[in-house]
This record gives sequence, C-alpha cells and structure tokens, in this order.
Amino acid sequence: MSALASAAPARASHDARDFALAGVLMIAAIVAAPFFVYPFFVMQMLCVALFACAFNLLIGYVGLLSFGHAMFFGMASYVSAHAAKEWGLDPEFAILCGVGVAAAMGLVSGALAIRSKGIYFAMITVALSQMVYFFCVQAPFTHGEDGIQSVPQGRVFGLVSLADSATLYVFVALVFLIGFFVVYRTINSPFGEILKAIRENEPRATSLGYRVMRYKLMAFVLSAALAGLAGATKALVVQNASLSDVGFQMSGEVVLMTLLGGMGTLYGPVVGAVVVVAMQNYLAQYGQWVTVMQGAVFVACVLLFRRGIVGEIAKWARLAL
Repeated sequence: MSALASAAPARASHDARDFALAGVLMIAAIVAAPFFVYPFFVMQMLCVALFACAFNLLIGYVGLLSFGHAMFFGMASYVSAHAAKEWGLDPEFAILCGVGVAAAMGLVSGALAIRSKGIYFAMITVALSQMVYFFCVQAPFTHGEDGIQSVPQGRVFGLVSLADSATLYVFVALVFLIGFFVVYRTINSPFGEILKAIRENEPRATSLGYRVMRYKLMAFVLSAALAGLAGATKALVVQNASLSDVGFQMSGEVVLMTLLGGMGTLYGPVVGAVVVVAMQNYLAQYGQWVTVMQGAVFVACVLLFRRGIVGEIAKWARLAL
C-alpha cells in the first residue's frame, strides 16, 4: 500500500511537469510561428484549433459524438460578421454576440439531443446542423451563397486597431489561449471529473446522485460557446462568413482533427488541427486529391496510432518513465 501511495504523487508530479512543458512549447510555437509561417495562415489555424478543442471537450470527456458542431462555429461566424459590419460593434462585442448566439443554440439543441444516446444523438445533431445550414442559405442577413464579405476588423475597446497584422495576431493568440485555458480548467475541475465519470459509467454516475442530463447539457452548451468563440474570431480574421463554415464538411473535419491528434487529450486537438489545416493549405495545388490524401492519413493514423498522435506520444513517455 505504501508503494502505491508513493507512486500516485510521483505520477501526478510527472503529469504536471509534462503538461507545463507542453504548454511552454505551445506558447513558444505561437510566438515564433509568424517568423517562419505566413501569420494569416497561423491565425486561421489557431481558430480551427480552438474549434477542435471545443469539440474534444464534448466527445473526449463526455463521450458525446456530435456530427453537427459546425452549426455553432458557422452561425457565430455569421453573427459576429453581421454585428461588426452592419451594427458597427467593436470586435470584442461582435465576438461576444457570436458566442452568445452559439451558447443559446447549444442550450436548445442540447436539450433536444442529449435525450438520445450513441448513433441517435449523432443523427439528431446532423439533422439540426442541416436545418441551420438551410436557414443560413435562406436568411437575408447571411446573403446566401455570397456570404458576408468585407467584414471590418475594427478597434479593440475602440483603442487598438486590428488592421495591423501583428496586432491582429496577438489578439487571435490571446483569444485562443483564453479558450484553451477554459477547456483546461473545465476538465481539471470537480465538474470535469463528473463529466469523465459520466463518460466511463453513466449508470453509476446516476446511482451516485448526479443529475447526468444536467451535466451533459452544461458541457454541450460550454462546447457550443467555445466553438462559437472560434467561429466568431475566424470571421474577423478572414473578414468574411460563408456557408463553408456551417456546412457538414466542417463538422467532419473537426472530427478528423480530434481523432488524428488524440481524443480525450488536452493538446491532441491542437496537433490534429495543425496537421489537417497544413495539409489543406500546402497540398491545395493537388485540388480534390487533398481529400483523398486526408483520408489516407486518417486511415494510417487509425491503424498505427489508435490513441492519436498525442495519445501515442503520452503512452511512450509513460513507458519510458
């Protein structure tokens, strides 16, 4: 017993050290990236990585597979773009509008979807996502297939202009780090431990007195809000909102990113997003073959890295220790 008791603190110490090291490396990469990679590309990558982290919070720590998460990402993008262009709101308030709409959508759609489990839950999210997609096609404020173009980036709190690429990069990096920290604090809190208990054994969590449906709904709303934060920020970065952000393909890509990087790991979605977005940009010259290449990489990852890239690295690190 004493050996086990002494091993637990040592394992916790190693985990804390590994997390801190990974965090330092991630921040260092964000700081150094503009000197080696086109900053606009990195900002897009950070927005998509935050979206993947939001999705991973739901599937990796609650066990809920949503095939329609792009509805929160895309709708927040439209709302943020409309608020900035038509209402003249500062970027921080435009983003908050997008996050608020995404959270409200998460509350409504989550209340409907979490009553089902497994494939039925996934199919309900697909149906809701398609409803939102066709709404965006028809709604006047989205401008249909043209989308919302020439979105002004504005000034943060009316003071700092985001027209400068360096300032915009710092702003996007801060938004990403805030969202990432929210995910980290959520999964390392009592609330997060309950979510993991529900994922591992829902009937037991229910027998212990936890209101499982309420916790699932809270996690769903939080995931939707973070996805909205990513979508709203992306609209200001690329200065447009389009149907591609709310389409089924985006929902499929975020699943791919999460599984590729490592489902249920904190840094896995970030790594997966970097790999997928890098493939889309650097292999764009091959046209539609990019999709085939992504499929091949995904199949290889499933066969060789069952836990994803970060999951396998963590496993090898534990074995080495």
